[in-house]
Amino acid sequence: MPAYRTDLDGLRGIAITLVACFHIWFGRVSGGVDVFLTLSGYFFIGSLLRHAIHSQAVHVTWRDTVDPWPRLKRLLRRLLPALMTVLLAVTILTLVILPQTRWVNVGNELIASALYYQNWHLAFNSQDYLAASSANSPLQHIWSMSVQGQFFVVTLLTALAFAGLLKLMARFVSRFAEPAVIRALVAGAVIAVAAVSFYWAHMRMGVNQQFNYYDTLSRLWEPLAGGLLAIWLPKMRIPNWIRNVAAVVALGLIISCGWWIDGVDSYPGPLALVPVVSTMVIIWAGATALQRPRRRHAANAAESQAMPAVNRFLAASWPVWLGTVAYSLYLWHWPLLIFYLTWRDKDHANFFEGVGLIAVSITLAWLTKRYIEDPLRGGGRSTLTRGRRDGRSRWLGYTSVVTTVLVVGTLFTGVGIKLWDRHVSNIVVDTANLDPRLYPGGRALLHGTPVPALDPQPSALNVTKDFPETSTDGFMSDFNDPDIHVGTYGDPTATRTLALIGGSHAEMWVTALNLLGKRNHFKVTTYLKMGCPMSTELVPKQAGVPYPQCHDWVMRVMKKVIADKPDAVFTNSTRPRDYEPGDWVPPTYTPIFDEFIEAGIPVLGIRDTPWPHNAQGAIDSPTCLADGGDAESCGTNRSLALAPDDPAKALAATRPMFHALDLSNGVCSADLCPAVAGNITVYKDWHHLSATYVRSLTDELGRQMGLAIPWTGPAAH
Repeated sequence: MPAYRTDLDGLRGIAITLVACFHIWFGRVSGGVDVFLTLSGYFFIGSLLRHAIHSQAVHVTWRDTVDPWPRLKRLLRRLLPALMTVLLAVTILTLVILPQTRWVNVGNELIASALYYQNWHLAFNSQDYLAASSANSPLQHIWSMSVQGQFFVVTLLTALAFAGLLKLMARFVSRFAEPAVIRALVAGAVIAVAAVSFYWAHMRMGVNQQFNYYDTLSRLWEPLAGGLLAIWLPKMRIPNWIRNVAAVVALGLIISCGWWIDGVDSYPGPLALVPVVSTMVIIWAGATALQRPRRRHAANAAESQAMPAVNRFLAASWPVWLGTVAYSLYLWHWPLLIFYLTWRDKDHANFFEGVGLIAVSITLAWLTKRYIEDPLRGGGRSTLTRGRRDGRSRWLGYTSVVTTVLVVGTLFTGVGIKLWDRHVSNIVVDTANLDPRLYPGGRALLHGTPVPALDPQPSALNVTKDFPETSTDGFMSDFNDPDIHVGTYGDPTATRTLALIGGSHAEMWVTALNLLGKRNHFKVTTYLKMGCPMSTELVPKQAGVPYPQCHDWVMRVMKKVIADKPDAVFTNSTRPRDYEPGDWVPPTYTPIFDEFIEAGIPVLGIRDTPWPHNAQGAIDSPTCLADGGDAESCGTNRSLALAPDDPAKALAATRPMFHALDLSNGVCSADLCPAVAGNITVYKDWHHLSATYVRSLTDELGRQMGLAIPWTGPAAH
């Protein structure tokens, strides 16, 4: 067996230090996680390879060769105690610190983390892993634990099946029992899978990097690269100065790569080779041909004589100690940071706050390892629990108590999350018939209607379910749905038809259009897709991710709408600017308008409403309100969100069949776009109006539409 490598414990300590410091102070990815993945592959695949070789011995039974439970049990004892401890703490802190609007999301992530699919949960929800802020999930960092857990289980089952197959084949061809043959076969399989994974990671960077960052297949090559060293570690005699130089360069790259590589945009693509190969170099530089000593202090003595200076530095007491608590420290530091920032209503920690967070994290990590990990990992009677005088262990020992607390606490947490999730899911938002004298909504801004002192409706928790009709009726195509789902609203028997087309910012107006159609006897047909405004952009993006399905859908919808021959179309005419204040008409919108006009179909272009934000970034209005904010503190400065005049007016001046609609004065005052207006919560999420608030704008929308196309508004009466 190989000698115990305390320097690799120290490398873990350096890696976790980098991870914590970069998260807390610099808002960047350090490359430390890639070090962890590489080391995990080196140790785990090395262990499985030794098992595969040993299992070919005649005295090793078939059961011992293929039975996964002994190793899986050790794996669970090593991973679960600390994870469950942190998850229980996160549950309590979520209830105490986070607003109720975030409970369901955190609850779903608690389950995903406990079951080791958090990386997939984040991938499918496209969450950025950037600088920490109070809006980040306290469990976002568990993605890497999920990747490692999936790697461990799949690799374990594959390796045991492979060992069993070798044992069977060795009965007929004895060479399959030879260590050199086994190493060659394993190396070939690892290289093949790693090559596929590396290609996949590189290729997916240009397709969907946010998903790619969390994708297990994209990350698989990193632990497999470490595993290759466990299979074949060069042992040729290399001058010590070359090993020293290589180790110094490798450690320097690991420490510095977080500064000059944008990990979120680049990992796990080719640039991830920097921390991965650097880790491999340090493993190689410190390798010796010594057999594993029985005692760790003997290993230390051997290492001190044979290892390069960098490896001896890594084998020093403080890096090694940090390495021993690295797992717990990784689990603790991120949620403590997020909860602290939320509690203080900040997006960044200063130097002194960061030092305090690191100190608390290290303390909790040591306590977790000392009193949770070590006793439960040992399996039997804890060293913290003395036996009875008759030699038998106490029935209610320390280990059994801790295990019971974790298991019962986790079960209650899971049940509580499900009950809360069901409670929120069953909330019925019944605000269709609010008294306009008590809840004037947009009318308060438009006409100065008096606003009595009442709690806003829907509440911050309820408003998140205040969807437009098309969402609940199933007429909104999601991101992966290429089909066109046509819904019918307003007066379905009417002879005139208004087509509502575009993305979710067009969809949110269906609530008012449905009422206007019933009043003025016109039919509303809907052609809607998530995140897909009517644009000729060839490669549109959704949250920074290429969204080519949108362009294809827009082209097909445009042809279908023209073929359906509505009497008018209704869609968005503007969009917020990305990097400067105000809004504009994207040049890719104009050809769409012209296409309909050339077909003889008038266009009603509605100006997009402000996307709530302030100097610190985007605002999730319901969460801001639930966290104690008010209409003003959760609102948006109008001059940041809107140009002084509707940018679409210039189009209307040159195109008689294009009509610009602008309800900005129903959403904003002269200076502020508030989060609550007229006792109605304006937004249901980050940037969509609540259906209740849209309903309060129905009369003004109808007035403007009637001035443009008489049969759509009050002029039709």
